[in-house]
Amino acid sequence: MARRGSYAKGVARREEILESALDVIGRRGYQNASLKQIAEVVGVTPAALLHYFGSKEELFTAVLRTRDEHDETGTGSLSPAQAKSAFLDVIRRNTEVPGVVELFSRLAVDAADPEHPAHRYFLERNARIRESIAGAFDDDPTRRRTLDPESMARVVQAVADGLQLQWMIEPDVDMPGIIEALMDVLYPPTSEA
Repeated sequence: MARRGSYAKGVARREEILESALDVIGRRGYQNASLKQIAEVVGVTPAALLHYFGSKEELFTAVLRTRDEHDETGTGSLSPAQAKSAFLDVIRRNTEVPGVVELFSRLAVDAADPEHPAHRYFLERNARIRESIAGAFDDDPTRRRTLDPESMARVVQAVADGLQLQWMIEPDVDMPGIIEALMDVLYPPTSEA
């Protein structure tokens, strides 16, 4: 029975670490979020962090998963207009956490290596986002489309990821506005939307 309690405490501690790391990275930035700083916020040693995550890359990958879980809360069966709005809301929230955007961008490049701990995360995340966007574009087969839903989803995702890089260099880039305009061009809204 003690084992089950220890397991629950370990899971709770892991979640606390992830939430703290997400906060530290969001506020201080990826470059300024060392294992030592994250450990201090949680009240553990850097070695304890590695006990839970194995490496800094695995911790940061888990941080991105946690961020995605926050973003996806309550986005079950949404109408196309609601899905578009939810996607734009995520982009708006990203402008409030530049450190997390930087972490995402840096890890995405590193994850191109199939051996990197974040490789699988990005494959799964990209597929999930494309499926969600394509589903929103595929709501009415009689509507005019510029591209097929899968291609539109790839274009929207590629532009969103690329805009994040531009925004990190030029913070006045209107990521949500540009993405909304792109989505409206690729899939013009109906009069009732």
